[in-house]
Amino acid sequence: MIVVARYAIQEALRRRVFVVIAVLTALFLVLYALGVNVVFNEFEQRGFVGPELIEERALVGGTMTGLGMFTVLFLGVVLAVFLTMSTVRGDAERGLLQPLAVRPLRRSTLLGGRFLAAALVSGAYVVLVYSAVVLLTDAAGGWSPDRPLTPALALVAAVAIVVALSLLGSIYLSSSANGIAVFMLFGAGLTAGLLGQIGDALDSQDLERIAEISSWALPFEGLYQAGLHQLTADTSGFTRVAIELGPFGGAEAASPLLIAWSLAYLAGIGALAANGFARRDL
Repeated sequence: MIVVARYAIQEALRRRVFVVIAVLTALFLVLYALGVNVVFNEFEQRGFVGPELIEERALVGGTMTGLGMFTVLFLGVVLAVFLTMSTVRGDAERGLLQPLAVRPLRRSTLLGGRFLAAALVSGAYVVLVYSAVVLLTDAAGGWSPDRPLTPALALVAAVAIVVALSLLGSIYLSSSANGIAVFMLFGAGLTAGLLGQIGDALDSQDLERIAEISSWALPFEGLYQAGLHQLTADTSGFTRVAIELGPFGGAEAASPLLIAWSLAYLAGIGALAANGFARRDL
């Protein structure tokens, strides 16, 4: 499995996937650094207009870090999809898979190695970029998340689920179709989260139910919301409410069953992918 994971990373390097991601990441971090510095400076120069009970530094820092976390998740999903969207059908059509899918290498080992490579690379990526966002925010305004480690772990788990979904799709769909499908699932999950936020504000049980079902059907959304919640977990009062109602809100404490369900979800997707790959003709 380790050999397959190494091969997958080498193949990604050959396709210059990391070059594209590096350029996008550098552009994002430059823009984020400029933006967070400007926002903190504006607040310091003009002062804060609003309820005195709101802590302006926490409001700005929490909102900007939430924005950064959203972008980190998106870029992590882009990387995960690039690494896995052609794992089975795409590579089989190009004749790259047949030499690998022979004895003594089992197909499940091949699939597991590709998952390991993509999950490790994507997970390390989101941790590094999220850490950069936290450091840039602290340098600009002296604010850091209440619990900085948990959001990073939530991002790692979220991209791992996206990797599994993309691997499953690669068995049945062409590379382009699989990439589109995974991105649409990702967008649907985030949209459902926003609907839940609107439903909470309007006290609409129907919208809240839709969001809850979606967060269980697509656990990366629930993990993302749990990570956002941990940014200001120890902040209280109007400040926390204002941050959670921001444009990148939707923060919600994790259910005790979320981690267990996410692990079971990964195992289920893995079993479906292994079964489908075993039945597929190469």
